[in-house]
Amino acid sequence: MALEVDILGMPKVILIDDDEMLLEMYRVKFVQKGCEVFTALDGEQGLALIKEKKPNLIILDILMPIVDGITVLKQLRQEAPEIASIPVVVLSNFDAPDTKKEALELGAKDYVLKSNFTPDQLYDKVKDYLAK
Repeated sequence: MALEVDILGMPKVILIDDDEMLLEMYRVKFVQKGCEVFTALDGEQGLALIKEKKPNLIILDILMPIVDGITVLKQLRQEAPEIASIPVVVLSNFDAPDTKKEALELGAKDYVLKSNFTPDQLYDKVKDYLAK
């Protein structure tokens, strides 16, 4: 099921990460690639933004203040189907096998380590989710 895009047909992406520099770097790259991008610095802001914007894709960090990424995933899965079905890709430096397993069990499409991907490589990895 395709989710709503803006009137220009641009896919919507929400980036949720407490690292402002990384957030801006990824925001710029995804805008350059033709996406409408919204950002949040913690999971609480991110959840509110997801409900408001209903994006095509969510890119989510794990270790954040207020509400962490695992809690965001848990809360997303309890939402209405149009929100619960939004693809989520975890982008984190937290490389704990148990956390990765839990994120994937909670519906994350992928668990990507920040240190292993440039913004271009991340875009290439997730662009198929934007077309759906």
